[in-house]
Amino acid sequence: MACIKTLLCVGACMTAWSMTTGDTSVPKAQNVHWTSLDFQTILKWTVEESEHTYTVMYSEKNHDNWMDVDHCSRTSETECDLTRELEASDKNYEADIRADSEHLLDEFGSDYDFPHTYAPMFNPYKESNISALEFSLTDVDEGTVILNITHPLTSISEGGKQQTIKDILKNDLKYKISYYKSGSTGKKKKIVDSSSAEVSGLDAGQSYCFMVAAFIPSRPKATQQGAWSTLQCRQGDTHFTQGAYTCRHKTEAQKR
Repeated sequence: MACIKTLLCVGACMTAWSMTTGDTSVPKAQNVHWTSLDFQTILKWTVEESEHTYTVMYSEKNHDNWMDVDHCSRTSETECDLTRELEASDKNYEADIRADSEHLLDEFGSDYDFPHTYAPMFNPYKESNISALEFSLTDVDEGTVILNITHPLTSISEGGKQQTIKDILKNDLKYKISYYKSGSTGKKKKIVDSSSAEVSGLDAGQSYCFMVAAFIPSRPKATQQGAWSTLQCRQGDTHFTQGAYTCRHKTEAQKR
Protein backbone atom coordinates (compact mmCIF):
# COMPACT_ATOMS: atom_id res chain seq x y z
CA MET A 1 0.00 0.00 0.00
CA ALA A 2 2.84 2.37 0.86
CA CYS A 3 4.39 1.61 -2.52
CA ILE A 4 1.14 2.43 -4.33
CA LYS A 5 0.84 5.72 -2.42
CA THR A 6 4.40 6.60 -3.41
CA LEU A 7 3.71 5.92 -7.10
CA LEU A 8 0.53 7.98 -6.98
CA CYS A 9 2.42 10.83 -5.37
CA VAL A 10 5.17 10.70 -7.99
CA GLY A 11 2.58 10.63 -10.77
CA ALA A 12 0.72 13.59 -9.32
CA CYS A 13 3.94 15.56 -8.90
CA MET A 14 5.01 14.85 -12.49
CA THR A 15 1.58 15.91 -13.76
CA ALA A 16 1.75 19.12 -11.79
CA TRP A 17 5.29 19.84 -13.12
CA SER A 18 4.12 19.19 -16.66
CA MET A 19 1.20 21.56 -16.28
CA THR A 20 3.52 24.21 -14.91
CA THR A 21 6.28 24.01 -17.48
CA GLY A 22 4.34 22.87 -20.53
CA ASP A 23 6.05 21.11 -23.46
CA THR A 24 9.77 21.89 -23.37
CA SER A 25 10.51 20.35 -26.77
CA VAL A 26 11.48 22.87 -29.43
CA PRO A 27 11.62 21.62 -33.04
CA LYS A 28 15.06 22.23 -34.47
CA ALA A 29 15.76 23.40 -38.01
CA GLN A 30 16.10 20.58 -40.52
CA ASN A 31 17.35 20.16 -44.11
CA VAL A 32 19.68 23.11 -43.71
CA HIS A 33 21.35 24.09 -46.98
CA TRP A 34 22.82 27.03 -48.88
CA THR A 35 21.57 28.48 -52.16
CA SER A 36 23.75 31.02 -53.93
CA LEU A 37 23.45 32.55 -57.39
CA ASP A 38 25.74 35.32 -58.63
CA PHE A 39 26.93 35.76 -55.03
CA GLN A 40 23.48 36.31 -53.54
CA THR A 41 23.73 33.77 -50.73
CA ILE A 42 20.73 32.49 -48.78
CA LEU A 43 20.62 29.95 -45.96
CA LYS A 44 17.45 27.84 -46.01
CA TRP A 45 15.89 25.25 -43.73
CA THR A 46 12.64 23.45 -42.97
CA VAL A 47 10.80 23.10 -39.65
CA GLU A 48 7.88 21.23 -38.25
CA GLU A 49 4.80 23.40 -38.01
CA SER A 50 5.13 25.42 -34.82
CA GLU A 51 4.98 28.90 -33.35
CA HIS A 52 8.68 28.95 -32.50
CA THR A 53 11.20 31.34 -34.02
CA TYR A 54 14.79 30.89 -35.18
CA THR A 55 17.98 32.90 -34.83
CA VAL A 56 20.87 32.70 -37.29
CA MET A 57 24.53 33.23 -36.44
CA TYR A 58 27.61 32.83 -38.62
CA SER A 59 31.36 32.60 -38.24
CA GLU A 60 34.43 32.19 -40.34
CA LYS A 61 35.61 28.58 -40.02
CA ASN A 62 37.98 27.93 -37.10
CA HIS A 63 37.20 31.37 -35.66
CA ASP A 64 35.32 31.19 -32.37
CA ASN A 65 33.58 34.48 -33.09
CA TRP A 66 29.92 33.84 -33.81
CA MET A 67 28.08 36.92 -35.07
CA ASP A 68 24.35 37.55 -35.08
CA VAL A 69 22.45 38.41 -38.24
CA ASP A 70 20.20 41.30 -37.20
CA HIS A 71 17.47 40.66 -39.77
CA CYS A 72 17.41 36.94 -38.92
CA SER A 73 17.01 37.16 -35.14
CA ARG A 74 13.96 35.33 -33.78
CA THR A 75 12.52 35.12 -37.25
CA SER A 76 9.51 33.04 -38.21
CA GLU A 77 10.88 32.72 -41.75
CA THR A 78 12.71 29.61 -42.94
CA GLU A 79 15.48 31.39 -44.81
CA CYS A 80 18.08 34.06 -44.16
CA ASP A 81 19.83 36.22 -46.76
CA LEU A 82 23.52 36.40 -45.80
CA THR A 83 24.73 38.19 -48.94
CA ARG A 84 25.72 41.36 -47.09
CA GLU A 85 27.50 39.45 -44.33
CA LEU A 86 29.47 36.99 -46.49
CA GLU A 87 29.73 39.09 -49.69
CA ALA A 88 31.92 37.20 -52.18
CA SER A 89 34.73 36.38 -49.78
CA ASP A 90 37.11 33.55 -50.55
CA LYS A 91 36.65 32.25 -47.01
CA ASN A 92 34.96 29.23 -45.49
CA TYR A 93 31.94 30.08 -43.36
CA GLU A 94 29.81 28.18 -40.88
CA ALA A 95 26.28 29.04 -39.79
CA ASP A 96 24.21 28.08 -36.77
CA ILE A 97 20.41 28.12 -36.58
CA ARG A 98 19.09 28.23 -33.02
CA ALA A 99 15.48 27.34 -32.29
CA ASP A 100 13.92 29.86 -29.88
CA SER A 101 10.93 29.75 -27.55
CA GLU A 102 9.62 32.79 -25.69
CA HIS A 103 7.89 30.52 -23.19
CA LEU A 104 11.06 28.62 -22.29
CA LEU A 105 13.13 31.79 -22.27
CA ASP A 106 10.75 33.39 -19.77
CA GLU A 107 10.70 30.27 -17.62
CA PHE A 108 14.34 29.15 -17.67
CA GLY A 109 16.21 32.26 -18.80
CA SER A 110 18.97 32.65 -21.38
CA ASP A 111 20.90 29.70 -19.91
CA TYR A 112 18.38 27.25 -21.37
CA ASP A 113 20.06 24.96 -23.89
CA PHE A 114 18.00 25.61 -27.00
CA PRO A 115 18.54 23.18 -29.89
CA HIS A 116 21.01 24.20 -32.60
CA THR A 117 21.46 23.04 -36.18
CA TYR A 118 24.73 23.73 -37.96
CA ALA A 119 24.90 24.41 -41.69
CA PRO A 120 27.49 22.82 -43.96
CA MET A 121 30.61 24.88 -44.54
CA PHE A 122 30.26 27.33 -47.45
CA ASN A 123 32.69 29.45 -49.49
CA PRO A 124 30.85 32.12 -51.55
CA TYR A 125 33.73 32.84 -53.93
CA LYS A 126 34.24 29.19 -54.84
CA GLU A 127 30.70 27.82 -54.59
CA SER A 128 28.19 30.45 -55.73
CA ASN A 129 26.52 29.38 -58.97
CA ILE A 130 26.83 31.67 -61.97
CA SER A 131 23.80 32.44 -64.12
CA ALA A 132 23.67 32.42 -67.91
CA LEU A 133 25.70 35.03 -69.77
CA GLU A 134 24.36 37.11 -72.63
CA PHE A 135 26.24 37.74 -75.86
CA SER A 136 25.89 39.17 -79.34
CA LEU A 137 27.45 38.03 -82.62
CA THR A 138 29.46 40.31 -84.88
CA ASP A 139 30.65 39.16 -88.31
CA VAL A 140 34.27 39.78 -89.21
CA ASP A 141 34.10 37.90 -92.51
CA GLU A 142 32.39 34.78 -93.86
CA GLY A 143 34.62 32.51 -91.80
CA THR A 144 34.97 34.52 -88.59
CA VAL A 145 32.64 35.92 -85.92
CA ILE A 146 33.22 37.73 -82.64
CA LEU A 147 31.15 36.93 -79.56
CA ASN A 148 30.68 40.01 -77.38
CA ILE A 149 29.86 38.73 -73.89
CA THR A 150 28.16 40.73 -71.13
CA HIS A 151 28.27 39.87 -67.43
CA PRO A 152 25.39 39.40 -64.97
CA LEU A 153 25.07 41.91 -62.15
CA THR A 154 25.41 40.66 -58.59
CA SER A 155 23.71 41.79 -55.37
CA ILE A 156 27.00 43.22 -54.11
CA SER A 157 27.91 46.90 -54.34
CA GLU A 158 31.25 48.58 -53.83
CA GLY A 159 31.71 52.34 -53.71
CA GLY A 160 28.07 52.79 -54.71
CA LYS A 161 28.50 50.67 -57.84
CA GLN A 162 26.72 47.37 -58.35
CA GLN A 163 29.33 44.72 -59.08
CA THR A 164 29.27 42.29 -62.01
CA ILE A 165 30.64 38.76 -61.79
CA LYS A 166 33.69 40.04 -63.70
CA ASP A 167 34.31 42.71 -61.05
CA ILE A 168 34.40 39.98 -58.42
CA LEU A 169 36.10 37.08 -60.21
CA LYS A 170 38.52 39.27 -62.17
CA ASN A 171 41.17 37.18 -63.96
CA ASP A 172 39.78 33.94 -62.55
CA LEU A 173 36.84 34.30 -64.95
CA LYS A 174 37.18 32.57 -68.33
CA TYR A 175 34.57 31.81 -70.98
CA LYS A 176 33.62 28.47 -72.50
CA ILE A 177 32.24 28.61 -76.04
CA SER A 178 30.35 25.72 -77.61
CA TYR A 179 29.44 25.84 -81.30
CA TYR A 180 28.49 23.56 -84.15
CA LYS A 181 27.64 23.63 -87.83
CA SER A 182 24.04 22.86 -88.73
CA GLY A 183 23.62 19.25 -89.78
CA SER A 184 26.73 18.17 -87.88
CA THR A 185 26.53 15.98 -84.78
CA GLY A 186 29.88 17.16 -83.46
CA LYS A 187 30.30 20.21 -81.24
CA LYS A 188 33.45 22.23 -80.88
CA LYS A 189 34.45 23.92 -77.64
CA LYS A 190 37.05 26.50 -76.77
CA ILE A 191 37.99 28.38 -73.61
CA VAL A 192 38.98 32.03 -73.90
CA ASP A 193 40.12 34.75 -71.51
CA SER A 194 38.44 37.75 -73.14
CA SER A 195 34.77 38.73 -73.15
CA SER A 196 35.28 39.67 -76.79
CA ALA A 197 36.05 36.25 -78.27
CA GLU A 198 36.86 35.44 -81.88
CA VAL A 199 35.81 32.17 -83.50
CA SER A 200 37.38 31.54 -86.89
CA GLY A 201 37.64 28.70 -89.38
CA LEU A 202 33.90 28.65 -90.12
CA ASP A 203 32.72 27.37 -93.49
CA ALA A 204 31.43 30.21 -95.64
CA GLY A 205 27.69 30.18 -96.24
CA GLN A 206 27.04 27.56 -93.56
CA SER A 207 24.77 27.92 -90.55
CA TYR A 208 26.45 27.85 -87.11
CA CYS A 209 24.99 27.98 -83.61
CA PHE A 210 26.80 29.25 -80.49
CA MET A 211 26.46 29.12 -76.71
CA VAL A 212 28.68 30.55 -73.97
CA ALA A 213 29.10 29.95 -70.25
CA ALA A 214 31.22 31.40 -67.49
CA PHE A 215 34.13 29.13 -66.61
CA ILE A 216 36.25 29.43 -63.45
CA PRO A 217 39.00 26.76 -63.57
CA SER A 218 40.36 27.75 -60.14
CA ARG A 219 37.18 26.45 -58.50
CA PRO A 220 36.23 22.90 -57.48
CA LYS A 221 34.98 20.98 -60.51
CA ALA A 222 31.33 20.98 -59.36
CA THR A 223 31.09 24.79 -59.55
CA GLN A 224 33.58 25.62 -62.30
CA GLN A 225 31.01 26.23 -65.03
CA GLY A 226 28.04 28.58 -65.03
CA ALA A 227 24.74 28.04 -66.82
CA TRP A 228 24.78 27.91 -70.61
CA SER A 229 23.47 30.96 -72.46
CA THR A 230 20.59 31.02 -74.91
CA LEU A 231 21.59 29.47 -78.23
CA GLN A 232 22.32 32.00 -80.98
CA CYS A 233 22.63 31.01 -84.63
CA ARG A 234 24.19 32.57 -87.71
CA GLN A 235 23.17 31.91 -91.31
CA GLY A 236 25.36 33.93 -93.64
CA ASP A 237 24.90 37.50 -92.44
CA THR A 238 21.63 36.69 -90.61
CA HIS A 239 21.59 36.08 -86.84
CA PHE A 240 18.73 34.65 -84.78
CA THR A 241 18.21 33.29 -81.27
CA GLN A 242 15.36 30.83 -81.70
CA GLY A 243 17.29 27.72 -80.76
CA ALA A 244 19.06 24.81 -82.37
CA TYR A 245 15.93 23.28 -83.92
CA THR A 246 15.01 26.49 -85.75
CA CYS A 247 18.60 26.91 -86.88
CA ARG A 248 18.67 23.43 -88.43
CA HIS A 249 15.13 23.73 -89.79
CA LYS A 250 15.93 26.91 -91.71
CA THR A 251 19.07 25.39 -93.18
CA GLU A 252 17.27 22.26 -94.36
CA ALA A 253 14.48 24.38 -95.86
CA GLN A 254 17.02 26.39 -97.80
CA LYS A 255 18.62 23.19 -99.14
CA ARG A 256 15.23 22.06 -100.45
